[in-house]
Amino acid sequence: MSDETAGGNASGFPVPGIPGPVRAGDLLASALAALGVLADLGETVEDEWTYVTKLAEMGRARIRAAVPDGDALLPAETAAAIDALAAEAGRITDPHRAIDWLSTLPAVAELALGAGAGAVSAPGTSISRVPAPGAGGA
Repeated sequence: MSDETAGGNASGFPVPGIPGPVRAGDLLASALAALGVLADLGETVEDEWTYVTKLAEMGRARIRAAVPDGDALLPAETAAAIDALAAEAGRITDPHRAIDWLSTLPAVAELALGAGAGAVSAPGTSISRVPAPGAGGA
């Protein structure tokens, strides 16, 4: 990732028009809120309440595990992916579709957050990449 895609440039100053890095904890909160919206809608199907509750519980754990450091800075692209995911989840109005998405959203959020797992350093400093869990590395 270049400094420019991380919201900065070699001089350490932000590049106009390119959003800077975003705190992982903020993206985690957005993903969890979207999951909560789906869970609330899915819980309206009385026969599926226990299933929905368990799916939401497992989804929250999965998303939280994708963000081991809430203070880490993630690229703007990761924020855009989580924003798009939350917006898509917010468009769902059918409770059964919401239940389907309770399985989908955590997987997509985990992928987006894991892809951004290489923390972005502050503008003007070097960018450190942290291997994703289980990816090995030194």
